[in-house]
Amino acid sequence: MMRNKIIIEAPAKINLTLDVIGKRDDGYHELETVMHQIDLFDRITLEAREQGIKLAASSTGIPLDEDNLAYKAALAILKKYGQETGVSIFIEKNIPIGAGLAGGSTDAAAVLAGINYLYGARFSYQDLLVMAAAIGSDVAFCLSEHYSENYSGILMSPGATAIARGRGEILEPLPAQTIPFILMVKPGFQLSTAQVYGEFDLGAVNHSPDTGSFLQAWYNNDIINIAAHMGNVLESVSIMKKPEIGIIKARMKEQGAINALMSGSGPSVFGIFPNEAAARQAFTEFKQDYREVYLVSSYRRGDRNGRKKTVTGKP
Repeated sequence: MMRNKIIIEAPAKINLTLDVIGKRDDGYHELETVMHQIDLFDRITLEAREQGIKLAASSTGIPLDEDNLAYKAALAILKKYGQETGVSIFIEKNIPIGAGLAGGSTDAAAVLAGINYLYGARFSYQDLLVMAAAIGSDVAFCLSEHYSENYSGILMSPGATAIARGRGEILEPLPAQTIPFILMVKPGFQLSTAQVYGEFDLGAVNHSPDTGSFLQAWYNNDIINIAAHMGNVLESVSIMKKPEIGIIKARMKEQGAINALMSGSGPSVFGIFPNEAAARQAFTEFKQDYREVYLVSSYRRGDRNGRKKTVTGKP
């Protein structure tokens, strides 16, 4: 069934573990990473139009042409669809830009799912995954198989957790677990993902995450050991380039986090807290020094259980 308009929520992800196994023949790195969606999300509005792609956004910090992954996603699926039609895209940008949170990738995934829904194109999940993998490494993870429309007409995913291998496109879904108290701080600078990976030296890594122990804790829903076994080998590059990342990590632990970690290639840092009071106290402390501070939890909005509102430090 074709529609004229649809709104999709596009949640950010954090990397609970990130290990680099080696370098691939195609120039990419071989990864093993556990990714988890959180309830900080962009809101994507799609409207049918006769031809062409029109992209606009609430933020001036993102490109509005083919350099934008959402634009690339629209091109890819409309070409496959093969009908004479187009789409208008508006991105309400809430996820920090260049933060290691897959903001561009999740927007692209939302556009793929949204256009499929908008035009009733009937592409299968596997069809969409092939398109997603061609657009970017994290897009496949961000593309949830089970989008559903809520009573307000908003398309939502149930939230996803998966272990990703290869470039990030080989996915093994993990059971749904909720991490209720996550504090995230985005310092006032960005890091280039390509540059971080380009400078990564496997020989300089002192500690790699124990993915097996992490997965055991995950399956047991053991929040203490989930936090304890988090790890990200890219910190070996990013903290050397920007020591403030390490300072934020240490400060989170001092303020009661069970553990803290950089997400992706950075620079965002998140901490898992044992209770809401400790998380809110740390939120207040970090807000004195940083503009982009977020108190979030796992993204579970599309599972019909609902979520409390995200507390953000964004003005």
